[in-house]
Amino acid sequence: MDTSSIDQQIKNIEDEIFNTQKNKATEHHIGKLKAKLARLHEDVEKRKSAGVKGKGFAVKKSGDATVGLIGFPSIGKSTLLNQLTDAKSRVGAYEFTTLDAIPGMMKYNGANIQILDLPGLITGASLGKGRGREILSAVRNVDLILFMIDAQHKNHLDLMTEELYKAGLRLNQKKPDVVIKRTGHGGITINSTIKLSHLNEGVIKSISSEYVTNADIIIRDDITEDQLIDVFIQNRIYAPAVVIINKKDLLTKEELNKKIKNITQKNWDVISISASEGTGLDELKKVIFSELKFTRTYMKPVGEKPDFDEPLILKKGQTVEDACRKLHRDFKRKFRYAQVWGKSAKYPGQNVGFDHVLEDEDILTITVSR
Repeated sequence: MDTSSIDQQIKNIEDEIFNTQKNKATEHHIGKLKAKLARLHEDVEKRKSAGVKGKGFAVKKSGDATVGLIGFPSIGKSTLLNQLTDAKSRVGAYEFTTLDAIPGMMKYNGANIQILDLPGLITGASLGKGRGREILSAVRNVDLILFMIDAQHKNHLDLMTEELYKAGLRLNQKKPDVVIKRTGHGGITINSTIKLSHLNEGVIKSISSEYVTNADIIIRDDITEDQLIDVFIQNRIYAPAVVIINKKDLLTKEELNKKIKNITQKNWDVISISASEGTGLDELKKVIFSELKFTRTYMKPVGEKPDFDEPLILKKGQTVEDACRKLHRDFKRKFRYAQVWGKSAKYPGQNVGFDHVLEDEDILTITVSR
């Protein structure tokens, strides 16, 4: 089937969804149409991606995490990157100053945080406009997204989030807890561990039948139709995101507070800065560190004092085993036991094993066999 035929199918389904009155009698049918539409969009995307030539942005991830700085052209991203890091990104008062992905390294609280200044995102990026596919591909691989918007522009945030949503990014959402186990017979069975307020069994089966014939589906989250479809599509990226309002010096205090309120009401974390003036950057660094959910572990060699100058950077919820793996493979292979001082310890110097979860600013000693 060629792309034009698929495009026509997509248009027909979109028209049918739009013209179908939404009620209890039609919800199964609409759910099935949405699932079919998502599958066709995915087919189109795969075909277009297969036909794209060129290497894209060849940027190697480095440091403890990678942050993607995105926004419309001439929004001040390059200026901010130069302020935060050791990068030298070209700055100019015209569109598309940055034509490639420019990396820089921000050092904060002992962490090395790679920040990518990506070319300006424009409306239609999800369809490939303005190197959109390359930009969105790079964004899918970062640990945190920074949306940079102009203090005087009303619609930048909505336009960018729409493009990222179309590209399969689900921002500030957790991956739905749904298990799909394909079976050889028996049709589709649904088991939910919680009460579902958005879906009923009939809608779930209508959507699922577009992707599987026989399967056991276990749902542990109160999900929506779109979230269930995302589970089947499988290539969705779930990433945290923060909004940066740049050029705050161009607004009055009242105007700025109103803009911040409007964005926070949409459940976004937001911070205001002036990249050119260098204001608000200390707070921004704190927010980045916090959103990445870093913890600092101070290593204490046997019989020595802790090293408070260069902490081991881990993620919240990581364990002694993760610390060993990050330090050196021999630490895991020769591990005997560890000692911990700090918030995670029941008492100072507690002996712990691989599965002990570390907390921020713990002190850790690892003992290995010779």
